[in-house]
Amino acid sequence: MRGMPDERLAYEILSAVGEIPEGRVASYGQIARLIGRERNARLVGLVLSLAEFYGRFPCHRVVNSAGRLAPHFPEQRRRLEAEGVGFRPNGCVDMRRFQWDC
Repeated sequence: MRGMPDERLAYEILSAVGEIPEGRVASYGQIARLIGRERNARLVGLVLSLAEFYGRFPCHRVVNSAGRLAPHFPEQRRRLEAEGVGFRPNGCVDMRRFQWDC
């Protein structure tokens, strides 16, 4: 499939995402740093957008650094709220309280 990243790299990213505990979130940049590619937050986003081709991963636990949700993932907020993640009045995740400390 065109646009698919290297499979090894995709699983490296998804393995890091799989470590995010329930009730916590991580940013795209945080995942990129965890795998040693700190300037590749967009690559993390690309892999997460294709995650369905790789299996089941808790991609709903990844948000941008301001706590904004993915624009084309309508169930993301509902899933996070079901895990106890709180939101600020502007609709963003409260990163101070719910960001994963990895």
